Amino acid sequence: MNAFVKSLLALAVGILSLPVVAAPATLVASPRVAEIIASRCALCHGPEGDNSSSIYPRLAAQHPDYIAKQLKDFRDGRRKGDTMTTMAKDLKDEDIAGLAVFFASKKAGYRQPADSDLAAVGKYIFMRGNSYSGVGACISCHGPNGHGTRQLPRLAGQHPAYLTGQLKEFSERERTNDNAVMHLIATKLTELEMRAVAVYIGGLQ
Repeated sequence: MNAFVKSLLALAVGILSLPVVAAPATLVASPRVAEIIASRCALCHGPEGDNSSSIYPRLAAQHPDYIAKQLKDFRDGRRKGDTMTTMAKDLKDEDIAGLAVFFASKKAGYRQPADSDLAAVGKYIFMRGNSYSGVGACISCHGPNGHGTRQLPRLAGQHPAYLTGQLKEFSERERTNDNAVMHLIATKLTELEMRAVAVYIGGLQ
């Protein structure tokens, strides 16, 4: 047996000896987490976090660390919100971790902007900011596709009405957590710019 054949046999044996990695199974929530989703989360966010109501945020595909932080902030009083404070007040850390992983595993939704001209204004601000008013580009923190990071939220596909509302809350310091940087940005945005950025972001995938 020549050296070439021996090398092929050794390679084949090596490949066959590698551990078999199964395809990831569809994530199924634990009974406790499933009960929380059905009795609480689904009412506003939908059973898979991709609700159709524009006043509540989409949770599907959001970063699990970000979801967990927001739930803990609601539970512990760092973020104010009557409904969410009530919903989160008795959640244990393991409940929050389970909810975060479940919603993060779901497919993100999006909607094509109905007003392409307004979306174009939003794209300019998102990508380049506004040097005349001192607004930085959104991509510097949230990335060119609006996917964010483990600590910063995914914005892509989020409901424009919800995003606009959050920008206004940041501007007026009604949003009581994560306010330091976003307050400075939001106060420099006009209402038209807020809406334009939100419409553009809502169409990102």
